[in-house]
Amino acid sequence: MNWKKNAIAAGFGLFRATRLHRLAGDLFRGRGVILTFHRVRPAQGKAFAPNAMLEITPAFFDAILTRLRENGLALVSLDEAMYRLVTSQGGPFAALTFDDGFRDCRDHILPILESHDAPGAFYIAPGLIDRSARLWWVELEEAIRRLDQIELDFEGARLALPSKSDEEKGAAYERVYQMLRGGSEERLLASVAELCAKAEIDPRDIVEANCLGWDELRELASHDLVTIGAHSMTHARLSGLQVEAARKEMSDSRARLEREFGQACRHLAFPYGDAGSAGPREFALAAETGFATAVTTRPGMIFPEHAGHRFALPRLSANGLWQDLATFDVLLSGAPFALWNGGRRLNVG
Repeated sequence: MNWKKNAIAAGFGLFRATRLHRLAGDLFRGRGVILTFHRVRPAQGKAFAPNAMLEITPAFFDAILTRLRENGLALVSLDEAMYRLVTSQGGPFAALTFDDGFRDCRDHILPILESHDAPGAFYIAPGLIDRSARLWWVELEEAIRRLDQIELDFEGARLALPSKSDEEKGAAYERVYQMLRGGSEERLLASVAELCAKAEIDPRDIVEANCLGWDELRELASHDLVTIGAHSMTHARLSGLQVEAARKEMSDSRARLEREFGQACRHLAFPYGDAGSAGPREFALAAETGFATAVTTRPGMIFPEHAGHRFALPRLSANGLWQDLATFDVLLSGAPFALWNGGRRLNVG
């Protein structure tokens, strides 16, 4: 959606040009921030890269950690962040979180965390580590990369999209992604599997190439800087499941991770994490399941009022489309989120 990207870019440009975010001072910064990352790896240099917003380079990740401390934020664990939030003790904080258990966690993220002596929380979906769950958005990207024509049956109609040029592939990905995300999880997975079959892609190979295995994760989990959290069993959109199935996704993931690593699993990240994927029902289920916190991908800073909403915590996403510190400074001010949330400190509905 180029219009959306252009609108966001224009908004960032306005903040940078007017410095309005600096004039606001600490008004929108809150007590701290929880940052979310997915991929941290060297730039891939591909023109067709529909998931580029989910990855940043190691150099930019390193620069972010430096910038956080320059802004007076202590880099703390999730447990310490919640202690500071609930007790109102300690200074401003930043907690670093990483979703999905990509191989980047070992290869690029952990060495940078060590160099900054910065803790990190890694949210794991056991199904991905078992290779029984799927990175369907990566599958979709790779299938469209290989195919010159995208054909799918959808709601009684035949969808046919050209996919030869990088521009056509980008448009096809956006069309299929939006179409499938609006339906059921079963339909989404079946449609992407159909495209993978045409492109001669094994979904299991995609997960194997991108995600750590259990032995590698055990080594990661043993590190003093690392906290392991749950990300459901299969990375399912929980709001689309019946209540017992959603509860089982949460409880089974927690039990499996505790069994594998021999340590308490206190924190949960909702898969996808937007308002359409996790809402009040899921927040309540996370509390009932025994987690201490649950994070979303709803954008925002952490305010004192979040102490009463520890299962609907917002996060600041490091977007790979804007890898520059001037833009990161705008985000870290909290001003864009104040506009996004209509002036509300909390977005927990």
